[in-house]
Amino acid sequence: RKIIFEKQWFYLDNAIGHIYGTTFEVTSGGNLQPKQEVEETTTETKEAGTDNRNIVDDGKSQKLTHDDIKALKDKGIKGQEIVQQLIENSTTFRDKTEFAQDKYIKKKRKKYEAVITIVKPSTRILSTMYYAREPGKINHLRYDTLAQMLTLGNIRAGNKMIVMETCAGLVLGAVMERMGGYGSIIQMYPGGGPVRAATSCFGFPNLFFNNLHEFPLSKVDSLLSGTFSTETLPSESEDNVLLEEESNGLTDEKQSSLQEAEEESATEAAMEISQTEEQETMDINTEDVEFKENKEKENKENVREKQRKQWERRKKLIETAALLREKNADGLIVASKFHPTPLLLSLLEFVAPSRPFVVYCQYKEPLLECYTKLRERGGVINLKLSETWLRNYQVLPDRSHPKLTMSGGGGYLLSGTTVVLDKGKSDSSSSEALKMEEPSSKRCKVQDLHC
Repeated sequence: RKIIFEKQWFYLDNAIGHIYGTTFEVTSGGNLQPKQEVEETTTETKEAGTDNRNIVDDGKSQKLTHDDIKALKDKGIKGQEIVQQLIENSTTFRDKTEFAQDKYIKKKRKKYEAVITIVKPSTRILSTMYYAREPGKINHLRYDTLAQMLTLGNIRAGNKMIVMETCAGLVLGAVMERMGGYGSIIQMYPGGGPVRAATSCFGFPNLFFNNLHEFPLSKVDSLLSGTFSTETLPSESEDNVLLEEESNGLTDEKQSSLQEAEEESATEAAMEISQTEEQETMDINTEDVEFKENKEKENKENVREKQRKQWERRKKLIETAALLREKNADGLIVASKFHPTPLLLSLLEFVAPSRPFVVYCQYKEPLLECYTKLRERGGVINLKLSETWLRNYQVLPDRSHPKLTMSGGGGYLLSGTTVVLDKGKSDSSSSEALKMEEPSSKRCKVQDLHC
């Protein structure tokens, strides 16, 4: 199929068989050809000015017009030759400094040279791409924040992780890549089904998906309360009844069709006077019967497939519920557009003691509320609310400096470690602890009011 990327369209047929990192050139017709390395000539950059102050960008420095450049493209001239002609027809190119000339050449090459490098997908590449192009789909999760989440969550091979995210599957893919196909992942999802658009871009083998489970958020409360056990699989007897009903229906249809055929043959034997007209009508009737039978067969096959899919889905759901009931998950990662407090308080029940958890939110206020609720609840230690700060630097000879544009914010992280929650002591000592924490003046005022 046709791939459209950066205003270029091409076909990937010729790329099959080459290694990752190969650079291709888009030729006429959208075909890819491996680019041959050509030694760059720097003769035009030898004559350079010493200052750019006198150069005025009035739009008249380039003699070639858009129509001229379009005509060059239509003739089939390569991008490198077009860039060379742009340099020759620029009146201010010789007056620019050497650095400015390099910048001009890079800019024009990117615009006119149809060169593509195919790289292996990874968390770093995909997170950078999503943050630069569609940050709203990943809740403005910056790539350095994602790296902090993977580190604070202690993601490693062999873990049993719970992931709740609405970032198009990017966080799930990052966890799967870090675990390398070893261990198990339980993805909690809202709505009708999980979204894994970014996860499919990683190109994981089928082995990685064998230990990936999914569980709806709507059934977490019933699982915690113990009412989820009523939702069991349909028994084998029910399946047999369904199959028997289907087979009985088929036999009844066959018997009825046989009876109809016998009646038709009897009438044909009895009435042989008008043979031509009756043969035509009989042909039409048999065609209609066959068409109806085919339609009924197709409908019953579709019903069978739907029932089989529902049965498999319910079976997977019960297997995932059994994994969650063990309450021995090795970590929890939450990165969703929903309020984190109810999510975290319910999902922490499935995490074993002395395990890390990480919550991402684009804003600080929901995490502050979550922080206070966790402190009141107990069962967690080492709570930390943090924000990562990122600045990009341009590192080039004699011109290394921070870039002028930098990210305004990459979101906030709330991390901590679970511990055993002693509910008996916490309930009895909570009122005493609150009394002890109150200052003496406040205690006196409260006593006076009660009197």
